[in-house]
Amino acid sequence: MADSIMFHEGNRRLQDQFDSRRISDRLEQFARKEFTPDDRAFIESAPYFFLATADAGGRPDCSFKGGMPGFVAVTGPSELAFPDYDGNGMFKSLGNILVNAGVGLLFIAMHGKPQRLRVNGTATVSRQDPLLARTVGAQLIVRVTARVIFPNCPRYIPDMQLMDPSIYAPRPGCDPPEPAWKGFDSFKDCVHPRQPTFKG
Repeated sequence: MADSIMFHEGNRRLQDQFDSRRISDRLEQFARKEFTPDDRAFIESAPYFFLATADAGGRPDCSFKGGMPGFVAVTGPSELAFPDYDGNGMFKSLGNILVNAGVGLLFIAMHGKPQRLRVNGTATVSRQDPLLARTVGAQLIVRVTARVIFPNCPRYIPDMQLMDPSIYAPRPGCDPPEPAWKGFDSFKDCVHPRQPTFKG
C-alpha cells in the first residue's frame, strides 16, 4: 500500500467488499500533489470552503471558512494560504492545527456548475506571515502544503443559488459590523476584543 497516496488498509477493506478497488485505483490517477491552473481558478473564486482538523488525540472537528472570493490564494505549486478572521475566539480549528498539522479542505460549488475539490495536507498558523500585512481583516494566516489534491464527484450537490457575500466578510475600505451575538446578555461580559487587522 506504500504506493498509494490516497488509500489505507481501511479504505481497501471496503473497496474489496464492494468490488470498487479498480475504480478507486483509476480515480487515484487523477490525484496530484501540485495545483493545476483549473484548481487555482476554482479555489481563488471560492467564497467559502470546509476545513477538517483533529486534535492531538485524533478527535475530529469541521468548520466553515468564508470570505470574499480570492480570500484563499494558491501561493505555490503545492501550497495555498487563507486568513483567519475575527471569530468567536474558541480557535477550534487553528488550535487543532497547532497540535496536529494534518488537515482536509473541501472546496465546493453549490451554485452554477456543481464542483468539488479536496485538498489534504499539513498546515501551519502564523502571526508573522508576510501575507498578514496585505490581507484585509486577517489576524492570522494559515498555510497548507498539499499532500494530495483530487476532484470529487459532484452528483449529490444540490442546485442552489448564490446571492450576496456575507456582510461580515472583510473587504478593502469597509469595516464589517460586529455580529449580534457579541451583544447578547449571555456573552457580552466576556467577549474578547477584536484584534487589530490590516484595513486595506
